[in-house]
Amino acid sequence: MKRLQLSLLPFAYATRNLLRDIPRLLQIVAGSGAVVFLIFAAGAFNEGMKSMLRASGSGHNVMLLSAGSEESVERSEIDVQVESLATAGIRGIDTRLGQPAVSGEVHFMGELSTVEGGKQQALLRGITPAAFEVHRDVRIIAGEFPRVGEILVGKQAYHILGTSIEAIHPGVAIEFEGQHFTVSGIFAAPGTVMESEVWFDRSDLMTMTQRDSLSCVIVRLQQPEGYSAADLFAKQRLDLELSAIREAVYYDTLSGFFAPIRAMTWLTAGLIAAGAIFGGFNLLYAAFAARIRELATLQAIGFRRTAVCISLIQESLLATLSGTLLAAFAAVLLLEGRSVQFSIGTFSLELSGSVLCSGLLTGMLLGVLGAVPPTLRCLPAQLHSKPKSITK
Repeated sequence: MKRLQLSLLPFAYATRNLLRDIPRLLQIVAGSGAVVFLIFAAGAFNEGMKSMLRASGSGHNVMLLSAGSEESVERSEIDVQVESLATAGIRGIDTRLGQPAVSGEVHFMGELSTVEGGKQQALLRGITPAAFEVHRDVRIIAGEFPRVGEILVGKQAYHILGTSIEAIHPGVAIEFEGQHFTVSGIFAAPGTVMESEVWFDRSDLMTMTQRDSLSCVIVRLQQPEGYSAADLFAKQRLDLELSAIREAVYYDTLSGFFAPIRAMTWLTAGLIAAGAIFGGFNLLYAAFAARIRELATLQAIGFRRTAVCISLIQESLLATLSGTLLAAFAAVLLLEGRSVQFSIGTFSLELSGSVLCSGLLTGMLLGVLGAVPPTLRCLPAQLHSKPKSITK
């Protein structure tokens, strides 16, 4: 007697079976596509937020804040003279055309009024021309630097102000604390929170907010390793009650503050994915159970239960990966580069390589996890058992 050589079922068998029940196929493709699209959305949201906060902090910049306000520059208050004292007391400060890169700034969360958007909260920054020596990525793309009674508006600030991009341009008036300020220019700072801010002349903002102190002094160093000089200055001047923190570290801290929001997006996506998997269990079990006689016939002619199980998983994977492909196209069209507004700025959704890989992995897991339990239910015998020999 000769034992029949056993092998896997032809791949064409799995593809033909998918087309036997078109409504069921469309259900699986649509369900898996929706879940994977949600994974893409959650991943793009997280990547976009992290990239924006990472790009906002320069490794060359050090922020001098009031002690105890390291996690919120808006709460910080330091003496105006810190700007000149830091310029004289910190070694290794970068210069350009003889101008030291030291910028004393006022940060304030206030309400602005526009004709289209009404009253909206935005982050306001009071600056002097030295701000451009510190924030080297900032460029004025329309108009000019603000004088007294004028403001400089970030390229993405129209999202925060609740108006259209056409409504914010040089010459437009924006109201703050009952006084009208004219937009003198538009600036760009790609990928940073600054692009969603409104910049005032520092004296104007201090007058309008009735304060005589700065929020911070930002120092640009020639080398990132020069942080120790700024830290030493802050520790030596106990009378000023200062704390030195790298700008990049400050925005990393902000990223940690928003970690619960990012975790919530993943949790939501995970719960929906779990629901889709359980729905897939029922859908595939009904489909496989209706073919029990067919599956038994395959075993009777010599195919092992393992081969039958693999063929059923192939069917499921073909359907879910088709949904994954559709979700990827939809994500590129609907998500990539779309702006999202949150409390401190506006960022763009980002479909990075890791996000795309997570979506593909999710589609594969949906196909495998959704098919294995129904397959085991329809093929209860041990998968490693061997068929009886067939003689010629």
